[in-house]
Amino acid sequence: MAQMGRPRTFDRDAAIEQALHLFWEQGYECTSLNQLKAAIGSGISAPSFYAAFGSKEALFQECISRYLATYAQVTECLWDTSLAPREALEQALRRSARMQCERGHPKGCMVGLGVMSAPSPELSAVTAPLTRSRARTRAGIKACIERAVAAGELRKEVDTRALRTVFDSFLLGLSTLARDGVGLQVMDTAISQAMEIWDLYAV
Repeated sequence: MAQMGRPRTFDRDAAIEQALHLFWEQGYECTSLNQLKAAIGSGISAPSFYAAFGSKEALFQECISRYLATYAQVTECLWDTSLAPREALEQALRRSARMQCERGHPKGCMVGLGVMSAPSPELSAVTAPLTRSRARTRAGIKACIERAVAAGELRKEVDTRALRTVFDSFLLGLSTLARDGVGLQVMDTAISQAMEIWDLYAV
């Protein structure tokens, strides 16, 4: 009696990494099931895809979770109170720029680019974790500024909301620059100049 062939198998962890890169590059809405299947490889069929991941949205959520637990950690130093506020902010900017320009994955930041990942209002819930991540980073920048004011490192009359927005918009803008091929050396120089804005309000 002929033996039945073994079902095709694939490395699920590697598959999620491949899907992550595709979502990172193209966003949620522009990434099709066929593209995901091709990226995952191993000749995975639609039924096998749904059996492994549940749905395109469920896979996207897994990819977001992986991104936030790895690549997005570059800005967690904003919450490190063992660092001086200025140092924490500068580290976050430089680490983010370095990550966004690295080889081996798409350019830019998936969190920053997530604004356009699912632009349709009805799909806003899909990218909610990315929206929350941007809000957390924004809060981290605010925390650094407020710590500096409390410690007497920045003048009390500084407009904290405006200063937070300056650095938040600069950080978000790095994604577009990285996608456009602006190099890390240029970004690093720009970060040095951006930090001079902080120094304008230093005591």
